This record gives sequence, C-alpha cells and structure tokens, in this order.
Amino acid sequence: MFFCPSIPTTKICFFISATNILFSSSPNPPVLRFHTSHRENLRYLKSLGIIKPKTSPSPKSLSQILSTVDFLNSQGFSEADISRIALVCDHVFSPEFNVEPVFDFFKIDLAATPEETRGLILRCPQILESNVPFCLRPTLIYLKELEIGNLNLPTNLNAHLLNTRVDKLQEKVRFLQGIGFSYEESARICARFPAIFGYNIEHNLWPKYEYLVEDMKRDVEELKLLPQYFAFSLRNRIAPRHLHLKERNVVIPLKRMLLWSDQRFYAKWK
Repeated sequence: MFFCPSIPTTKICFFISATNILFSSSPNPPVLRFHTSHRENLRYLKSLGIIKPKTSPSPKSLSQILSTVDFLNSQGFSEADISRIALVCDHVFSPEFNVEPVFDFFKIDLAATPEETRGLILRCPQILESNVPFCLRPTLIYLKELEIGNLNLPTNLNAHLLNTRVDKLQEKVRFLQGIGFSYEESARICARFPAIFGYNIEHNLWPKYEYLVEDMKRDVEELKLLPQYFAFSLRNRIAPRHLHLKERNVVIPLKRMLLWSDQRFYAKWK
C-alpha cells in the first residue's frame, strides 16, 4: 500500500473577512454569500462531514476551515469531492493546515493542469497531507531518474506513486538487484512496469520469484521480457498454467503462458 505521512511544516492560516461563505455543489468557483451566521456556517461544514456532530469550533477556527473549503472549491472540487476528502483525511481541514503548497507542487513541479490535479487528488486524497520538500518533490525526482513519465496523468497508479516515500520505492529496486539484475536493468524493469512499486516483497514478489526459478525452472532473464509476470496471481494463474503445461511436457515462453486468455490457452493445450 502506498503511503507518505505528513511531516510538520510551517503552519499558515488564512482568514475570511467579517463573516463566512456558503457554496453550491457546482465544481465551478462559488458565489460568495456574506453575512452568514456562525450557526449557518457550522451547519454547512457539518453537512459536508468536515465538522463532527456535537462539536463547535470557535468563529476564528471556523473561518480558517471555510477558507480551505473555499480554496478547494475554487480549484474545481465539488461539495461531494470535499466530503470525500474530509472522510479520508480530515486533518486537511484542521484550522492550522495549509493545502496550497501541494497545489503549487502539482502546478509547478509536475506541470499538471487543474483537471489533472483534481483527478490525482481524488484518486489519493492523502496526498494533500504529504509534505512537499520532504516527500512529494524527492519522490518525483526519483521517479524521473527511473525514466517513469506521464506522472501528471490522473491515474490511480500515478497518484499513489507520487505519494510514496523514496525509501519505499528503492526497496523494489534493491529487490530486483538482489535477484540478479543490475541497477540499470532494475530501473528499466520499473520503468516498464511501475505498478511493481505497489507490491509487497514478502507476500507477493518473493514467492513469485521463487516459483519462477525453483518450480518452473526458468531464468530470471525472462522477467526482462515480461516484468508484468509479478502482476499475475500465483495461485490462480501462474501455478495452474505451469502445471497444466508440465503434465503435457510443453515448454513455451512466459509471455505466451500468461498473456493468453483462458479460452485461448486451454484450447491450444487441451
């Protein structure tokens, strides 16, 4: 599982003048409604799930929370989006928290459009809690060193990759080096199959490697041609097909063994 915890940074607060704001559910920038009461603002934030029932922040804290909601709304996030973010990572709406550095990172470092930024955040809301200089920027630099591109595209993989600490990424590269690949070869495998960064070594990668070399008697060099080998289920795909071929004394490339559909595979080798 990808995760990059937040590291404390300088706390910056934003204040809303005099009174606060209500928003529509439209993803477009909201129409400001001034002179709303503290009770109305409280009811609004509770409806979004940002403030828990039976809690009542001070007017100052409420203004700071509303400024975060206002900012997210101005970036194209609907009320439904904001509620989902609040459910997953409510720390984002702490009065002292500032989400703007993460948006600056997406815009400047990642060169993502507002739509791409929104898509990445909604696929991994926890990224809003990540520290830019200590987590997001080093991770982006490392992924670029591995020549993993198009990280601005709003996919689940990209969102979680960006929210992964560099040391966690390096673990997978060291695993590949440990089974016989050079650093350059390991980097190329990761670039071709970046989903490998999301797999657990002990429970996923290592058992599949052992089965490849010990049970299937295959060379790890085949992984250069098919790094996606690690994506297939050992129990439901790899082992059954290997045993099926072994019973028939058939040896075929790993690519043909795994990439063919069940219908095509079992029709070919009945």
